[in-house]
Amino acid sequence: MRIAILSRMPRSYSTRRLRQACVDRGHQVQVLDTLRFSIMVEKDEPELFYRHRRIPAYDAVIPRIGASITFFGVAVVRQFEQMGVYVANESIAITRSRDKLRAMQILSRHDIGMPPTMFVRDKDEILPAIRRVGGVPVIIKVLEGTQGVGVILAETEKVAEAIIQTLHSAKQNVLIQKFVKESEGCDIRALVVGDRIVAAMRRRAAVGEYRSNVHRGGSIESVTLEQEYQRTALRAAQIMGLNIAGVDMLESSDGPQVMEVNSSPGLEGIENATGIDVADAIIENIENQVLFPEVDLKQRLRLTGGYGIVEFPVHNMPDLEGKPLRETGLADRNIHVMCITRYDSVIPNPRADELIHTGDVLLCFGDLHELRGMMPPRPRRRRKGSKTGKKGPTKK
Repeated sequence: MRIAILSRMPRSYSTRRLRQACVDRGHQVQVLDTLRFSIMVEKDEPELFYRHRRIPAYDAVIPRIGASITFFGVAVVRQFEQMGVYVANESIAITRSRDKLRAMQILSRHDIGMPPTMFVRDKDEILPAIRRVGGVPVIIKVLEGTQGVGVILAETEKVAEAIIQTLHSAKQNVLIQKFVKESEGCDIRALVVGDRIVAAMRRRAAVGEYRSNVHRGGSIESVTLEQEYQRTALRAAQIMGLNIAGVDMLESSDGPQVMEVNSSPGLEGIENATGIDVADAIIENIENQVLFPEVDLKQRLRLTGGYGIVEFPVHNMPDLEGKPLRETGLADRNIHVMCITRYDSVIPNPRADELIHTGDVLLCFGDLHELRGMMPPRPRRRRKGSKTGKKGPTKK
């Protein structure tokens, strides 16, 4: 294959390792400076130029987009997508993950643990926001910060308020986040590639430091993840739509708490800590994606009149839970279960004697009317502190 690595730092550890992995696996590879591209937008003929020349045909692109060039870098990745080139991380997924607030808003809709977080602009809302996340000490994060830069621990309300107001006056958007004391200056980085975790490490902050980033002097060690942490890391990457991701989690008394999902994770720390060839795993995954691309079933089946595809979790469904597939009655309703996702494992084309467990996620194809009937109703949220009163008149 012919592979392009988008990177402004060809001599960085991660770029060099990815390049070497391509060579070792017999591929042609080029490292291209992201800012050297020119984008040609024209009807039916999207084009990219690099250093004044039209780029050759590539089979795959690995984006290594720095935070400072997110807008232009994502535009280049999007242009490759328009040209039909496979990209290891899609442009929309990079955009989601790079915006810390947007990422947390997306993750909050799913069963993913995260520290309570507030986002405010009005100075009068700063102190109430601090108290809502649990009070001081709190973590203050600049939305565009990376590698621990723009992450501040505030011990008192006055200090926190002064820091936030100063950052606001500098036109910086900031998040106010609960400080998870029991993590003790440690966090976990899980490196997700495709549908598996290829490596994981624990990062420990240096003495006198609360940020565990390696770039801030933190130490690292290999770690074997418990199943709950594996599920959280995989789900977080999948929800963000990232094929390659570094998922950072805190070890709290309530289980894993996701801090960030990184679309361009560094390889040096985790390869040194674990001894695992992460770069090779990334290139192997790209080979599989290019040679055996995933079929978007939703796109394929949308054209079939009256039929569709739905994915839903099994929860409070006595007709399904604890029963073998043959006794659920789904086949009689013209519904075929194509696969079952159970925690971090997938059971494709399950047999008729496969038991359905609470928490399973079923991917089903069948009659749209029947599928709609299978979907659980959306819960109606009640405001906190509200009391149940008399029901109003029912419209008929």
